[in-house]
Amino acid sequence: MLSVRILGLSLLLIFPVHASVLGVSVPAASLTQERVMTLPAAQRGPWLAYLQRSAAQKVADKQVLAAERVGLTEIPPLPKTFFSARSIPLHRDAAFYKSDEARKIGDDILSFQTAAGGWSKNLDMTTGPRLRGQSYAAANLAPVSSGPGDFDAAEDENWHYVGTLDNDATNTELHFLAELSAAWPGQEGDAYRASFLRGVEYLLHAQFPNGGWPQVWPLEGGYHDAITFNDDAVTESAEVLTLTAEGMRTSSEPEPMDEAMVELAKRAGRTIPEQHAVVEDYSFVPAALRAQAKSAAAKALECILATQVRVPAADGKGMVLTVWAQQHDPLTLKPVSGRNFEPASLSSGESASVMKYLMLLEKPSPAVVRSVDAAAAWFEAHKVMGYTWSGGRGTPGGRQLTAVAGAGPIWARYYSITTGKPIFGDRDKTIHDDVMELSLERRNGYGWYGTEPGQALAEYAAWKKRH
Repeated sequence: MLSVRILGLSLLLIFPVHASVLGVSVPAASLTQERVMTLPAAQRGPWLAYLQRSAAQKVADKQVLAAERVGLTEIPPLPKTFFSARSIPLHRDAAFYKSDEARKIGDDILSFQTAAGGWSKNLDMTTGPRLRGQSYAAANLAPVSSGPGDFDAAEDENWHYVGTLDNDATNTELHFLAELSAAWPGQEGDAYRASFLRGVEYLLHAQFPNGGWPQVWPLEGGYHDAITFNDDAVTESAEVLTLTAEGMRTSSEPEPMDEAMVELAKRAGRTIPEQHAVVEDYSFVPAALRAQAKSAAAKALECILATQVRVPAADGKGMVLTVWAQQHDPLTLKPVSGRNFEPASLSSGESASVMKYLMLLEKPSPAVVRSVDAAAAWFEAHKVMGYTWSGGRGTPGGRQLTAVAGAGPIWARYYSITTGKPIFGDRDKTIHDDVMELSLERRNGYGWYGTEPGQALAEYAAWKKRH
């Protein structure tokens, strides 16, 4: 009986007795010249140059597309939509990359590369190359409107996510091109290697002076300009640049299957391939570019360590490290909101990915070890036991957080920076302390609880023995 009472008390610390609206999300500020001019004079130069580079690149990208459309009597329809990062088959058997199918996908990837060197998201790279004059991007407008003042409203509906790291875009294409390079070391692979080099230049140009990356580049404004840990934009970019600097990636063991990839492939009726050892060739990258990639990856690590959120210690003495937000302001590094229902907060899923990335680093510095230890401690302190998050759109009543003896651990997607308790956002920008108070559409349409930190903690147990 005592254990039940203790469990009940612990749950009261996590879940509110009475649900309430805690506040309203405010939009993330765009990165602008006006904001840069508020920095100390000595810091402004690199940021002003960055803004100029972004603006010039957007003009160049649009000019290339406009030139293609000269003389066309009809503009091709938007490309077919699919989760492009899942339509590009990574880590297959080495023989696959010598196949006509792999080369066709590679040629499609080349055709959708923007003038800047990146790629858009949600493209199907298996249905044929981009047509002359066709948009670089599929229909990337939000499928559900959040009404006036929507944080996700496009600055230009005809130029949205043209060059992005969202949904694993750009970095997935670069991994695939590296696998094609390994399969085609001769002249037949030169086009893939040239495309890869342009992609690396894209990552270098898109990187903020402080080492982070925006979600979209050239910049698009709003939360797209924030340092983006969502979809592992920062860590995936740092990983690709690290591999670029090293020259070759090989593994003797198959990589684990990505659960999201499996699910999306099933929905699309695609065959689930067996995973194989990874062979990616980066040896063709010129030495000067490898050096730039190495420097950029080191700068990204500095950004990761700098953005880890610090809060007052429980005893009021000093500050303690916690985890990361989904996105951080590029100038202040403070957590900022994303879409209407994504409040500025500590984000468990993204932080688990960051922690796992840090544990992959060879010879981690004392600062990295402190960072990982702090994240692990935070995850342990904020796990939710005795509850399940289940159901869906087809379930009566929708998704439910249900008390189940012995269940867990799970983690809320977002936690308040000030209280450390779970919070939840709705399309009207309201922030709640009870997921069951959300509108049914948003409760069903978002992953409010997950298990990703549990995977990071399992890896941490082995990592800590070495560090």
